[in-house]
Amino acid sequence: MERASKNTKIPTGEIEVIANEIEVLGKCKNVLPFEINTDQEVREDLRLEYRFLDLRNETLHNNILLRSKILKTLRDKMDELGFMEIQTPILANSSPEGARDYLVPSRINAGEFYALPQAPQQFKQLLMVSGFNKYYQIAPCFRDEDPRADRAPGEFYQLDFEMSFATQEDVFQVMEEVVPYTFKKFTDWKVDERPFVRIPYKEAMEKYGIDKPDLRNPLIIQDVTKVFENSDFNAFKGKTIKAIVVPNGATQGRKFFDKMGEFATTDEVGAKGLAWTKWDTSGEVTGGIAKFITDEIKRDLETEYGVEKNSAIFFLADEFEKAQKIAGLVRIELGKRLDLIEKGVYKFCFIVDFPMYELSDEGTIDFSHNPFSMPQGGLEALQNKDPLDILAYQYDLVCNGYEMASGAVRNHNPETMVKAFEIAGYLEEDVKNRFGALYNAFQYGTPPHAGAAPGVDRMVMLIADSQNIREIIAFPKNKKARDLLMRAPSVVSKQQLDDVHIELKK
Repeated sequence: MERASKNTKIPTGEIEVIANEIEVLGKCKNVLPFEINTDQEVREDLRLEYRFLDLRNETLHNNILLRSKILKTLRDKMDELGFMEIQTPILANSSPEGARDYLVPSRINAGEFYALPQAPQQFKQLLMVSGFNKYYQIAPCFRDEDPRADRAPGEFYQLDFEMSFATQEDVFQVMEEVVPYTFKKFTDWKVDERPFVRIPYKEAMEKYGIDKPDLRNPLIIQDVTKVFENSDFNAFKGKTIKAIVVPNGATQGRKFFDKMGEFATTDEVGAKGLAWTKWDTSGEVTGGIAKFITDEIKRDLETEYGVEKNSAIFFLADEFEKAQKIAGLVRIELGKRLDLIEKGVYKFCFIVDFPMYELSDEGTIDFSHNPFSMPQGGLEALQNKDPLDILAYQYDLVCNGYEMASGAVRNHNPETMVKAFEIAGYLEEDVKNRFGALYNAFQYGTPPHAGAAPGVDRMVMLIADSQNIREIIAFPKNKKARDLLMRAPSVVSKQQLDDVHIELKK
C-alpha cells in the first residue's frame, strides 16, 4: 500500500495509521456551548460555567502549566536557600487582619466558629518561637473581599516565608533572590536587577499618588500649592494643588484635554474638575487656565518644576489626601492614553516606612497595615510619640503597578505588642483573648523575626502578561464571587444547618 504524505511538523508525522475498527471512548454533544480555540470573544460567565472545556483553550491551558512550573521553581529556590516547607492549619481562629473572615461553624462545639486564615500570620510567628528558623509554604489565604481584575475573590495563594534573627534587609535579600530568578526563567522581558529601588511610603504618595507605583510610567506628581498661593483662580484657593507635567503634551488637541477632564470627574476618580494649560513651541502659555498663569507663576513653574516648551500641565486641587489620590489616578490614565508605559520590562520597588497607624472613617486610631509589625523606635515610640507619626518596619514589594508582596519585621515583645494594640483600642485582655497563643508563646523567649509573602497568583499573572487574574487560576470564581461550575455558594438543607446549630434569618 502506498504511504500517505508525511508531515514533519508534528511528532507523529511519519507514522501512518490504518484503522480497522473505531471505538468511541467518550461521546461529545453535537453542539459545544462555545468554540474552544478561537479569537472570538466568549462571555466570561459562560466560560466559567463550562470551565472544563475552557481549560482546553491553548492559551489558558498553557497558563495553568506555567503556574505549575512557577510553583515548582519557587519551592526549589526556597529549598536551595535553606527554608523548610511547613504546612499550617486551615481551620483557625478569627483575628483582625484587614479583611472580613470566612467563618466555619463547629458542629461539636455549639455556637462557636473557626475562621479560615487570612494568612498564616500567627502560625508562622509561632514556628519562629518553636525554633524553626527558616519557614515557608505555598499558603492558601481566605479573605471575604470584593473581586477585582487583579484579586481573586475568597481565596488566593502566597509564598509565605519567615526567618528568625532577621532584619528588613535580610527579607529584601531573599525576595531579590527568589523573585527576579523566577521571572527571568519564564519570560524574555527585561527584569530589574537587585537591589530594587526603596521608596518611603510618604514619598510614593507624593510622587505617584499611590503606594504601588508603576515605575514604567515616567510621569511624576508635584506639589505646586505655594506657586498659586496668591492666584486669582478661585478653584485653587485654600486647596492643595498637585501638578503633572507632560513633556511634549502640547501636541495634543483640545479633545484630549476634554476627555481627560471627563475621566477625572467620574465617580470612580472623584475630582471636581481637571485644570490644564500648555506651553507652546515658543514658550507661550495657551489654553485651559492660561489667563491665570501670571509671569511670576510661569517663571516658578519653569525654574522649579521643569516645565519646558511644548509641555502640558494638568492640575488637581482638593484637600491634601484626596488631591494625592486623584492625581495618582490621573497620572496612571495619562500614562495609558499617551502610551508612555515602557514595554517589555518588569520594574520592581520596595515601599518602606509605612505609618503604623491611621485614622479610621470614625476618627479613631487604627492599624494601617499589619497589626503584628514592629514600630520603628519600639516601645519608646509607642509611649512617647503621636501615634500618627509612628512608622513601622512594614514593606511591600511592587511590580509594574501591582502590590506583589507584603511583609514586616514582627513585634516579638509582649509588652510592646500589648501597647501597640492598646493604642488601636484593644485592652490587654482583648489581646490575650484574640491572640492567646501568640501572647502566651511570647512569654517563653521569642527570637526577633521577620518575613513576607509574595502573591503567587499575581506573580503568575504578571509573568503570563495577563490582565485578568482569573486567566491563571484553573477554577476561579466570577466577578460576583460565584463558582459557576460547582454552583457555589448554594443553599444547604435544614438538617445541615441544624447539625452546626445555625438558624437563618427570614
